[in-house]
This record gives sequence, C-alpha cells and structure tokens, in this order.
Amino acid sequence: MVFEKKMLTHGDPDDEEEDAPAEEEEEEEEEEELVDPLEAIRAKCEETEHCVHYKERLELCEARVSTRSNTEEECTEELFDFLHARDHCVAHKLFHNVK
Repeated sequence: MVFEKKMLTHGDPDDEEEDAPAEEEEEEEEEEELVDPLEAIRAKCEETEHCVHYKERLELCEARVSTRSNTEEECTEELFDFLHARDHCVAHKLFHNVK
C-alpha cells in the first residue's frame, strides 16, 4: 500500500488572490491564440475568380446606389449572390479543417 503525505496549510487569503490573476492572464493568452478557421477560409474564398466576379457586381451596385439621392434600388440580390458563391466555396473546404 502506498500512502501519500499531504500537508494542510492555512495561508493568508491574500496569497490566493494573487495567484488568481496570473491564472486568468494565462487563460486570456490561450484564448487570443485561437483563430477561427471559418474566417480564414472565407477570406481565401473571396479571392477566388468566381467570388471576385460577384464581389465586383456588389461593389458596382453599392456605388450606383450611393450616388443617387432618391432611389428605391437596393443591392440585396447582388449581396445574396456574393454570399452564396462565397459560402459554396467555404462549404467544400471548411470541414476538412474541423477535427
């Protein structure tokens, strides 16, 4: 049989508080290191030829709408086309990176 010798200490409560911020700082550093793979893949997909075409159409529409003072035109269709193309690209690449 193996016995462990443990020592109980009653330290100053201030000592425990000093240790807590150091642990919180370590946790914050670990959280900062995490990178969302979705964001990286979206950025790469936005640079593909297919997505660039839709992004240009969206930007042209936004420029056209912003130059007019009284218009009912919105760029919803162009936005949805761009998001659809980007998400289609992302869908094929995202799950290869997920563990």
